[in-house]
Amino acid sequence: MKNRLDETIRNARRRGEKIFCVFLTLGYPSIAATERLILSSAAAGVDIIELGFPFSDPLADGPTIQYSSEQALKKHVTIKDAFALVRRLRQKGVKIPILFFGYFNPVFSYGGKAFARDARNAGLDGLIIPDLPPEEEIEFQKACRKQKLHLVQLVAPTTKDKRAKMLVKKSQGFIYYVSLRGVTGARKAVPADLKAHLKKLKRMTAKPVLAGFGISTPEQAHAISRMADGVIVGSAVINHLKKGVSAAERFIEKMSRAVHGA
Repeated sequence: MKNRLDETIRNARRRGEKIFCVFLTLGYPSIAATERLILSSAAAGVDIIELGFPFSDPLADGPTIQYSSEQALKKHVTIKDAFALVRRLRQKGVKIPILFFGYFNPVFSYGGKAFARDARNAGLDGLIIPDLPPEEEIEFQKACRKQKLHLVQLVAPTTKDKRAKMLVKKSQGFIYYVSLRGVTGARKAVPADLKAHLKKLKRMTAKPVLAGFGISTPEQAHAISRMADGVIVGSAVINHLKKGVSAAERFIEKMSRAVHGA
């Protein structure tokens, strides 16, 4: 059973291209809108989708994504809705990797082994769980490996070198570099120390390093894509989504062109 994330990374490297990843909150403003956005993102050249599962007490999300989660939770979105959506997308022929981005509490409530099994059967390719350190929930991690579900690890500017080396070794697919101190949210400027941090991190691993958190304009995305192996954008997409699905689609297309050098 192949993993689409591995294939996407291999293809990008072979072509010498950068990777563009878009975060969307499941169910904001509706599940139908999330489905439309994933389909249009794939058509716009987006390489990876992070499907954010709404949670009441997020560790890493700033006000924008918190707002989108609150709106989705009011509609009683469930993990089964996430699996059903991914299954529909796969049936429609969507081939890009889709990663579950969420916190461990809903996964634990669902049941770790059952979650890993159902996630893979639905067509998910990996997980990003910010509050699950690699030292915890070993049985769940084994279940993910058995299902060939990749667990992507996050490294922050404040992560000590020793721990960063451990995280990049454990991370599967790519390394998620948190490009700023604090929670998610669009920012006006790129951190001054970003290039140095990325350079140091890339010396630790051959795996691609994607930078996220705070990237909000095509100019920023283009600049950061020259330093990193790819770019992850979330809050800025949600901000545009507040203006309507079409506005978000236009923004995603602009960002995709910026990352891919068009």
